[in-house]
Amino acid sequence: SISFGMPLMKSIRPCTDRIFDVHLMISDPEKYAPAYIQAGADGITVHAEACGERLEEILRELKHQGVRVGCAISPDTPWTVLEPVLPMLDMVLVMTVYPGFGGQKLIPQTLDKVRVIRSRYPELDIQVDGGVNSETLPEVLEAGANVIVMGTAFFRAEDPSKFVKQVKGV
Repeated sequence: SISFGMPLMKSIRPCTDRIFDVHLMISDPEKYAPAYIQAGADGITVHAEACGERLEEILRELKHQGVRVGCAISPDTPWTVLEPVLPMLDMVLVMTVYPGFGGQKLIPQTLDKVRVIRSRYPELDIQVDGGVNSETLPEVLEAGANVIVMGTAFFRAEDPSKFVKQVKGV
Protein backbone atom coordinates (compact mmCIF):
# COMPACT_ATOMS: atom_id res chain seq x y z
CA SER A 1 0.00 0.00 0.00
CA ILE A 2 1.23 3.48 -0.82
CA SER A 3 0.37 6.26 1.62
CA PHE A 4 1.07 9.24 -0.59
CA GLY A 5 1.57 8.35 -4.24
CA MET A 6 3.32 10.16 -7.04
CA PRO A 7 0.21 12.01 -8.32
CA LEU A 8 -0.40 13.59 -4.90
CA MET A 9 3.26 14.47 -4.48
CA LYS A 10 3.45 15.98 -7.95
CA SER A 11 0.32 18.07 -7.33
CA ILE A 12 1.55 19.58 -4.05
CA ARG A 13 5.22 20.03 -5.03
CA PRO A 14 4.57 23.48 -6.59
CA CYS A 15 2.87 24.64 -3.37
CA THR A 16 5.77 24.10 -0.99
CA ASP A 17 9.52 24.11 -0.67
CA ARG A 18 9.35 21.56 2.18
CA ILE A 19 11.53 18.49 1.91
CA PHE A 20 9.83 15.47 0.35
CA ASP A 21 11.52 12.44 1.88
CA VAL A 22 10.20 9.34 0.10
CA HIS A 23 10.45 6.04 1.94
CA LEU A 24 10.10 3.22 -0.59
CA MET A 25 9.27 0.23 1.55
CA ILE A 26 8.78 -1.94 -1.54
CA SER A 27 10.43 -4.62 -3.62
CA ASP A 28 12.39 -3.35 -6.62
CA PRO A 29 12.50 0.29 -5.49
CA GLU A 30 14.73 1.16 -8.45
CA LYS A 31 11.70 0.71 -10.74
CA TYR A 32 9.68 3.38 -8.93
CA ALA A 33 12.29 5.84 -7.66
CA PRO A 34 12.72 7.72 -10.97
CA ALA A 35 9.02 8.59 -11.09
CA TYR A 36 9.13 9.87 -7.51
CA ILE A 37 12.21 11.93 -8.32
CA GLN A 38 10.47 13.37 -11.38
CA ALA A 39 7.43 14.17 -9.20
CA GLY A 40 9.64 16.22 -6.87
CA ALA A 41 11.23 13.94 -4.28
CA ASP A 42 14.23 15.46 -2.50
CA GLY A 43 15.33 12.18 -0.99
CA ILE A 44 14.71 8.48 -1.53
CA THR A 45 15.10 5.85 1.18
CA VAL A 46 15.16 2.18 0.24
CA HIS A 47 15.22 -0.92 2.44
CA ALA A 48 18.44 -2.88 2.60
CA GLU A 49 16.42 -6.10 2.86
CA ALA A 50 14.43 -5.34 -0.31
CA CYS A 51 17.54 -4.51 -2.33
CA GLY A 52 19.60 -7.51 -1.24
CA GLU A 53 22.85 -7.92 -3.13
CA ARG A 54 21.95 -5.01 -5.42
CA LEU A 55 21.93 -2.48 -2.58
CA GLU A 56 25.15 -0.71 -3.52
CA GLU A 57 24.19 -0.54 -7.20
CA ILE A 58 20.74 0.88 -6.40
CA LEU A 59 22.15 3.48 -3.99
CA ARG A 60 24.79 4.52 -6.52
CA GLU A 61 22.10 5.05 -9.18
CA LEU A 62 20.00 7.13 -6.79
CA LYS A 63 23.04 9.26 -5.94
CA HIS A 64 23.62 9.75 -9.68
CA GLN A 65 20.05 11.07 -9.98
CA GLY A 66 20.91 13.88 -7.56
CA VAL A 67 18.68 13.11 -4.57
CA ARG A 68 19.54 12.55 -0.93
CA VAL A 69 19.94 8.84 -0.42
CA GLY A 70 18.83 6.87 2.60
CA CYS A 71 18.78 3.23 3.53
CA ALA A 72 16.42 1.60 6.02
CA ILE A 73 16.99 -1.45 8.14
CA SER A 74 14.30 -3.50 9.85
CA PRO A 75 14.37 -4.30 13.58
CA ASP A 76 16.04 -7.70 13.15
CA THR A 77 18.68 -6.52 10.66
CA PRO A 78 22.07 -5.71 12.17
CA TRP A 79 23.33 -2.21 11.44
CA THR A 80 26.56 -3.71 10.11
CA VAL A 81 24.87 -4.68 6.82
CA LEU A 82 25.15 -0.98 6.00
CA GLU A 83 28.89 -0.66 6.65
CA PRO A 84 29.90 -1.14 3.00
CA VAL A 85 27.49 1.57 1.80
CA LEU A 86 27.56 4.08 4.68
CA PRO A 87 29.97 6.44 2.86
CA MET A 88 27.40 6.98 0.09
CA LEU A 89 24.42 7.51 2.42
CA ASP A 90 22.95 10.82 3.49
CA MET A 91 20.71 9.10 6.01
CA VAL A 92 20.14 5.79 7.77
CA LEU A 93 16.59 4.90 8.73
CA VAL A 94 16.37 2.59 11.72
CA MET A 95 12.94 1.01 11.74
CA THR A 96 11.85 0.79 15.36
CA VAL A 97 8.84 -1.39 14.53
CA TYR A 98 8.32 -4.12 11.97
CA PRO A 99 7.50 -2.37 8.69
CA GLY A 100 4.02 -2.38 7.30
CA PHE A 101 1.47 -0.91 9.66
CA GLY A 102 1.11 2.21 11.81
CA GLY A 103 0.30 2.27 15.48
CA GLN A 104 2.84 -0.29 16.69
CA LYS A 105 4.86 0.11 19.88
CA LEU A 106 8.50 1.10 19.59
CA ILE A 107 10.89 -1.83 20.06
CA PRO A 108 13.37 -0.41 22.63
CA GLN A 109 16.32 -2.63 21.57
CA THR A 110 16.33 -1.01 18.12
CA LEU A 111 17.62 2.18 19.71
CA ASP A 112 20.89 0.38 20.44
CA LYS A 113 21.53 0.49 16.68
CA VAL A 114 20.91 4.22 16.67
CA ARG A 115 23.42 4.68 19.50
CA VAL A 116 26.14 2.68 17.74
CA ILE A 117 25.64 4.36 14.37
CA ARG A 118 25.63 7.81 16.01
CA SER A 119 28.85 7.09 17.89
CA ARG A 120 30.63 5.95 14.73
CA TYR A 121 29.09 8.41 12.25
CA PRO A 122 28.40 11.63 14.17
CA GLU A 123 27.54 13.70 11.07
CA LEU A 124 25.13 11.22 9.48
CA ASP A 125 21.39 11.86 9.61
CA ILE A 126 19.69 9.05 11.50
CA GLN A 127 15.96 8.71 11.08
CA VAL A 128 13.71 6.66 13.36
CA ASP A 129 10.31 5.44 12.23
CA GLY A 130 7.85 3.47 14.31
CA GLY A 131 6.23 3.93 17.68
CA VAL A 132 7.57 7.42 18.25
CA ASN A 133 5.21 9.53 20.34
CA SER A 134 5.41 12.09 23.15
CA GLU A 135 6.48 9.41 25.63
CA THR A 136 9.16 7.72 23.49
CA LEU A 137 10.54 10.85 21.82
CA PRO A 138 13.02 11.77 24.60
CA GLU A 139 14.62 8.31 24.50
CA VAL A 140 14.78 8.39 20.68
CA LEU A 141 16.54 11.76 20.76
CA GLU A 142 18.89 10.63 23.53
CA ALA A 143 19.87 7.62 21.40
CA GLY A 144 21.01 10.00 18.67
CA ALA A 145 18.24 10.14 16.11
CA ASN A 146 17.86 13.55 14.48
CA VAL A 147 15.14 12.86 11.88
CA ILE A 148 11.91 11.67 13.45
CA VAL A 149 8.77 10.12 11.93
CA MET A 150 5.68 10.47 14.11
CA GLY A 151 2.80 9.46 11.83
CA THR A 152 0.32 7.76 14.13
CA ALA A 153 1.04 10.11 17.04
CA PHE A 154 0.34 13.12 14.83
CA PHE A 155 -2.75 11.79 13.08
CA ARG A 156 -4.29 10.57 16.35
CA ALA A 157 -3.59 13.80 18.25
CA GLU A 158 -6.68 15.65 19.47
CA ASP A 159 -5.09 18.92 18.40
CA PRO A 160 -2.38 18.29 15.76
CA SER A 161 -1.18 21.90 15.87
CA LYS A 162 -0.72 21.76 19.65
CA PHE A 163 0.99 18.39 19.30
CA VAL A 164 3.54 19.80 16.83
CA LYS A 165 4.31 22.72 19.17
CA GLN A 166 4.77 20.29 22.07
CA VAL A 167 7.12 18.07 20.04
CA LYS A 168 9.19 21.03 18.87
CA GLY A 169 9.62 22.04 22.51
CA VAL A 170 11.27 18.73 23.45
